[in-house]
Amino acid sequence: MADSSALWGLLKQAADPSVAAALEMSVESDEDRALNRINPLTYAAERGLDEEQTIGGLVHAARLGLFDMSWNMLCPGCGGVLESGAALKTLNHAHYYCSLCASDYEPTLDQLVEVTFTVNPRIRRIAAHDPDSLPFAEYMRQIFWSSSTTVPDDVESVVQNTTLDVMELAPGEKAAMSLVLPKGFAIVFDPVTHSSLFLEVDGEETHERRNLSLVFTDSHAHSGTLKVQPGPARISYENKAARRTLPGVWLHTAEMEKITGGRRPFLNATRLLSNQEFRDLYRSGTFDPEQRFKITSLTILFTDLRGSTALYDRIGDLAAFDLVRSHFGALLDAVAAEGGAVVKTIGDAVMATFPTPDRALRAAMRMREEMRKINQGRGSEDLALNIGLHAGPCLAVMLDDRQDYFGQTVNIASRVQGLAEPDAILATKPIIESSEVARLLTESSYRTTPRPSSLPLRGVSEAFEIYEVRERETAEAA
Repeated sequence: MADSSALWGLLKQAADPSVAAALEMSVESDEDRALNRINPLTYAAERGLDEEQTIGGLVHAARLGLFDMSWNMLCPGCGGVLESGAALKTLNHAHYYCSLCASDYEPTLDQLVEVTFTVNPRIRRIAAHDPDSLPFAEYMRQIFWSSSTTVPDDVESVVQNTTLDVMELAPGEKAAMSLVLPKGFAIVFDPVTHSSLFLEVDGEETHERRNLSLVFTDSHAHSGTLKVQPGPARISYENKAARRTLPGVWLHTAEMEKITGGRRPFLNATRLLSNQEFRDLYRSGTFDPEQRFKITSLTILFTDLRGSTALYDRIGDLAAFDLVRSHFGALLDAVAAEGGAVVKTIGDAVMATFPTPDRALRAAMRMREEMRKINQGRGSEDLALNIGLHAGPCLAVMLDDRQDYFGQTVNIASRVQGLAEPDAILATKPIIESSEVARLLTESSYRTTPRPSSLPLRGVSEAFEIYEVRERETAEAA
């Protein structure tokens, strides 16, 4: 282990001390595989740490060089990692193909791109830093399957129970395996090159040996489906890839389905891009200006100070500037506290994003409370904040060397804020219909109008259903 005490000291200053201490202890004492592709949500849950603080701690640790951040394109079918890179910009294909599932996928940031963290080899070298040295079962656990896959501890037994045979081939090597194919569905699969051949084994059992062959290259390849009778077979392999390959014959069984179908929460790219600490530390270079990434659902919050021009005229430039600056600080704190990020400010307006609607609404409630405190401290009602929320699909883009969002969802959120009044938070139907938002409204001092107002929005062809979210006393008085 490298002498990294100075780096750990910096991490304890920049991140939550309990998270920094936990990460340092993990590097000192955890087994190798626990330090490879760390799932921040699982890591936090297992140690009783706050999720957002854990994400922030790992982001800071990556910036300091204690850990390496990895962006992984996942297959939703089997939970495998189809491609991995040190930056989101490396995932530069419009579609990714999983040969194990024989399916094609588009890299949507909130569903199929995970972010994990691996200890840097200069801090501690682990087996996964040399993946070609890993045994077959550990390669599947640590390299092929993602951090969202619920891989059992005894992965060796699982692999043994779900495969007929496996072997290892060096680059340029040829080999063959002889086995007996039972009835059912079998998959000849190499997890290194993502190459496969499907076998439908059916019909009357035969004693005549069938000869099959498969060639591995560096590209993902599916060789189709062959119908064969149960009985003896000889499968020949040739490794034309630049790396070691690990071909095996998998049986499509309930045990295999249990592994490939089991999922747990993971840190998706959308959530990390909506994390304030990540945006502060990685202001540019996340992905290229030519890239456009789809997000199936993102929650967007817009705010604007009402009457700010009159405020400067009423209390003077210097006082108004200080007041507006304090308002921005309060909004930033409210956004960060709920795991969101400020995307940009436009004059006195703020655009922020959140991974879920309830976090955005909770941040809006915090904003209302902070404005109230500032006004009470001044003995006036100088700060009046309009807030609008909407959620839906959009594109993540780079504009002026800054990560931004584009699409009708963004436009609608901005228009909703434009209709807001300081005494109510305006939210669209996708926000209010969230089960987490319903729970939040039940537990908080806020309530929503029983029926939405159908209001026209500029640039939107049809009227939009918009709810008012007010504090209970205000709502009952209205």
